[in-house]
Amino acid sequence: MTSHMEVAIPALRRLRDLGVQVQMDDFGSGYSSLSALRRLPISAIKIGRNFISSVAEDEENRAIVGTITALARALKLDVVVEGVETEAQAALLAEMGGFKYVQGHYFSRPVGTDAAADMLE
Repeated sequence: MTSHMEVAIPALRRLRDLGVQVQMDDFGSGYSSLSALRRLPISAIKIGRNFISSVAEDEENRAIVGTITALARALKLDVVVEGVETEAQAALLAEMGGFKYVQGHYFSRPVGTDAAADMLE
């Protein structure tokens, strides 16, 4: 991973300097790590659906989401929550606060470019 990071970091910095925002997807699972979070020039982290799917019922997942959010705030990163499917999840996340963006089927199923443009108007 080190050799990949040595190539990725300068490339990501160039993108950032061009105004491109880079987000770390599915933070807390897979290959995302605190070490990478600290080294990569990113603007936001995305909390994956695996933590959100039972956030309304599972106190441990709520604690994880809250901790990830607090960490992001301390690092001056935006937080994106993905996989919101129910009203209960949306209400709890609104109550918790601290998320710049929330996405999921509760708000809209995926749409094509024409439908997205219509929605934005």
